Parts: sequence; C-alpha cells; structure tokens
Amino acid sequence: MIIFEGGTVSNMGNNCANSSSVLVPGPSQATESLWLAIQPAIRYARGMLALMVVWHLLSLKVDNAVLLPSPLMVASDWWSLLLSGKLLGHFLSSVWRAVVAFLLAGAVAIPLGLLMGLSRIAEDVCDPIVELVRPISGIAWIPLALYIFGIGNALPIFIIFYVAFFPFVLNTIAGVRSVDPILVRAAKVMGLRRFEIIRQVILPSTLPSVLTGARLGASGAWMALIAAEFVGAPSGLGFAIQWYGGLLRTSDMLAMIATIALLGYGTDVALRGLHRRLTPWAAGLGVAQ
Repeated sequence: MIIFEGGTVSNMGNNCANSSSVLVPGPSQATESLWLAIQPAIRYARGMLALMVVWHLLSLKVDNAVLLPSPLMVASDWWSLLLSGKLLGHFLSSVWRAVVAFLLAGAVAIPLGLLMGLSRIAEDVCDPIVELVRPISGIAWIPLALYIFGIGNALPIFIIFYVAFFPFVLNTIAGVRSVDPILVRAAKVMGLRRFEIIRQVILPSTLPSVLTGARLGASGAWMALIAAEFVGAPSGLGFAIQWYGGLLRTSDMLAMIATIALLGYGTDVALRGLHRRLTPWAAGLGVAQ
C-alpha cells in the first residue's frame, strides 16, 4: 500500500532533482580549458586552409611554376630542403642573429626607458635624440652598415638591434608614466625607499607595456633581418631567398618565405603566452595581448 503525502512527494521531487544534477554533470573544467587552448589553433588552421585554396586556384590559373608554384610543390620542396639540411642551416643562422640582437636591444632599451620615464633630466637629454632617429627606417642604414661591418653577422645584428630598440624604449616609457600615482604614494606612506618603490611598484606595473614593446620589436626584427641578410650575410633565410630568387627557383624561395612566416607567427604566440603568464592582471586593462 502506497500512501502519498504532500511533504513526501515534495521531498521526493527535490531528491530526484538533486540526483539528476549529480548524474548529469556539466562540462568539466579540464574540457573547457582544453577547448579554450585549441581555439586559436582551429582559427589559424581555418585561415590557412582558405589561403591554401586561394593559392592553389591562382597557381592553376597562372599555370607557370616559375611565376607561382602550387602549395603542394612548395611543401614538397620545403621538405626536401629540410632533409638536405639546407633549410636547418639557414634557419639556425637567422634565429641566432635575431635572438642576439633582440636581447641586446632589450638590455639597452629597457633600462634607458625606465631612466627616461623616471627622470625629467634624462628625458630632456635623450628624447630629442630618440625622436630624431626613430623615423629613419632600419633598411636605410644598410648601405652605411655594409661599409662599416662588411658581410657577416654584425650587419644583421646591428639592423635588428636598431629596429627592435625603439618599441622597447617607447613602451617602457609609456609603462612608467602609466603607473598609478596612488600606488606610489601608498608605498611612500609604508616607508619604502625609492629603489624599493621602483622594484616593487613601478617595475611590475611597467611589465605589461614592456612585453607589448617586445611583441612589436619582434615583428619588426624579422622584417629587418630578412632585408639585412639580402645583402649583408653569407647565410640565413634572407640570403637563401635572394639566392633562390636569382636562380628562378621560385618554389624553394617560397619555402624559405613560408619558414619566415611560421617563425614570426610562432614568436608572436610565444610572447603572447609569456604576456598572459607574467601579467595575468593586465588582461582586462586594455593592454594588448
């Protein structure tokens, strides 16, 4: 014999609702994290697929492998260059030059930007020089640098250093000037000395802008490297592009260009990941990421 009572039915309904919520859980946090992680890769793959389709159709229209080889031909030649070791040799030469010049630019520009942002005297002395030289393209210095450094590693390193220097220094200055004055006053009230204020307040607040400058500097550095290696280096991806272009080996030339594109994209992704990891608080502050 079953007796239905109001309270019993209500409790049974609540128990069933609770049981259903336990038996049918929502997406796990790990699944959501994985989905968020692969979304950029999906967007990238979708864009690359569209590019490959358009490229292939244009190559069919042109019907001339010297003018425009197909993506499959370029991929095949890229693989052949990789197996032969030629691609790896040029790749390592270019990456070594870019990394050395980029680190040198950061080592010089970041302290200078901090000094100019903190000191009015330093700004009055250095700012006119920076603003006078900054509009000059790095490529414009290549003929003079060729006379001074000759063909080798020094010329590409100098050009990359020059191009990456200005995004570093300007973004560092902007970062120092954007520090919240309330934080500085609070640190003074707590008895922190000037050096401690710089280390504990100004540097962390400036870091997002510095990393944004690093992204801008890296983008310009790759373009400057290729231009410098055209005429001032005996190896590297830029040298290889010039070499294969002169031999009318368009497919090999495009394989080197594709390698540069992947390098630039990979560098930007790595710097964006570093930006998010080191400055998670900057995600909602309008700082480029």
